Amino acid sequence: MENMIYAENLRKEFKKIIKEPGIKGSVKALFKPHKEIVTAVDDISFAVPKGEILGFIGPNGAGKSTVIKMLTGILMPTSGKCVINGQIPQKNRKDYVREIGVVFGQRTQLWWDLALRETYAVLKEIYEVPDDRYKKRMAFLNEVLELDSFITSPVRTLSLGQRMRADIAASLLHSPKVLFLDEPTIGLDVVVKENIRNAIRTINEEEGTTVILTTHDLSDIELLCERIVMIDKGNKVFDGGLSELKRSFGNIRTFTFDLMNPDDFTRLEYRTKYRLTDDDIAVKQDRSSVTVKFNTDKVSVEEIISYTLATVHVKDMQITDVEIEDIIKRLYRREVSV
Repeated sequence: MENMIYAENLRKEFKKIIKEPGIKGSVKALFKPHKEIVTAVDDISFAVPKGEILGFIGPNGAGKSTVIKMLTGILMPTSGKCVINGQIPQKNRKDYVREIGVVFGQRTQLWWDLALRETYAVLKEIYEVPDDRYKKRMAFLNEVLELDSFITSPVRTLSLGQRMRADIAASLLHSPKVLFLDEPTIGLDVVVKENIRNAIRTINEEEGTTVILTTHDLSDIELLCERIVMIDKGNKVFDGGLSELKRSFGNIRTFTFDLMNPDDFTRLEYRTKYRLTDDDIAVKQDRSSVTVKFNTDKVSVEEIISYTLATVHVKDMQITDVEIEDIIKRLYRREVSV
């Protein structure tokens, strides 16, 4: 399959001025600064096939934004290279921006005091979209993102959910082949999030748009992406499918049960019984309901169930597989090796 995005050994270093305390330190930093090299991204490589939605995730400060800025041409890599649809972003800037759309959840590319329709008219001229194509494009975006109810309103009057839909439409006005979405559902309520996700999925399926999605909302990842790239402290720590992640690191199970007598909870001593640490097991009680998350590498499902049934009276119980959120949290903490 053809790769739309290709990143090879991307590395980005920044110079940081180290200032000593006091007035003397300030003067020294001004005339003879001591500089330290900080590596924000360290030798990251990955490829994204045409038409894929890739989840690009990591904790705050991991280097996600730096990678995205290199891929979009905003930053120049210290070393390595990236190629998007056959073009090098930093070298073919004018032609390249016609092929990408970018949405940053906390920023907008819309004109604050203009009506949304006028904003799109301005973007039409900037991207030199022909009249007939513009009409068809707006009809499609209206259908997918439901813009009609607020398209005549000034941008400053839009709600956060409306503004996000408007920003996504603006980024797609020129029919880009690649769409970069940075936290597109941040701060939105559940209903609006679902609308945004449906729009992203529809655009991807109907137009074959390649999407890189950065998000802290793991529901976005599970509902939209079949593959994720995870980075931490500037390094790639995982690159693969969600099913592969669960298969490789899905050694956490959740055992939920209801007690006949809630007071019996104090009799359950999993840690002592199986010599488990806090990292191996987490037990929580909510009235008569008890939730036990445990590491099957340290204690088996059969052992947990047998001990529970032998110790307390249980009304109902169920075992569920690991949740993607639990795996990713453990990867962030480097509790599993990749």
